[in-house]
Amino acid sequence: MASTLKLEIVTPEAKVYSEEVDSVRLPGAEGELGIYPNHAPLMAQVKAGELIAHKGGEESILAVGHGFVEITGDHVAILTDNAADSADIDEAAAEEAKAKAQQRLEEGSDISEDEAKALAQAILYSEAQLKAKRHRG
Repeated sequence: MASTLKLEIVTPEAKVYSEEVDSVRLPGAEGELGIYPNHAPLMAQVKAGELIAHKGGEESILAVGHGFVEITGDHVAILTDNAADSADIDEAAAEEAKAKAQQRLEEGSDISEDEAKALAQAILYSEAQLKAKRHRG
């Protein structure tokens, strides 16, 4: 039986995280998921939010965007549109991106349904970044 999990977080641009961890807490579409070694196989939707990976008494805090997670007994693979370690998040830039997306949504009577969805996702990811950054202190 495995005593750790291999956590991998991949975006279209890069592999953002790849580490052996003790456990993972992530934002699932149906609520928060806690994942430990030897977890039952599962595929689920991930929503934008804060992901916390525990490793040897330490926490790694990441912001993740909308995506999917595949869990096997000793492997957690997350494919998401965006992800960032809280240490790398620029709080001012996240606030600005959120404000711009909100303003465009509020003022945009000419926006398409797809653009509205993209703006809503941008707002949720900005909020996830801010939560992750502020968690770290």
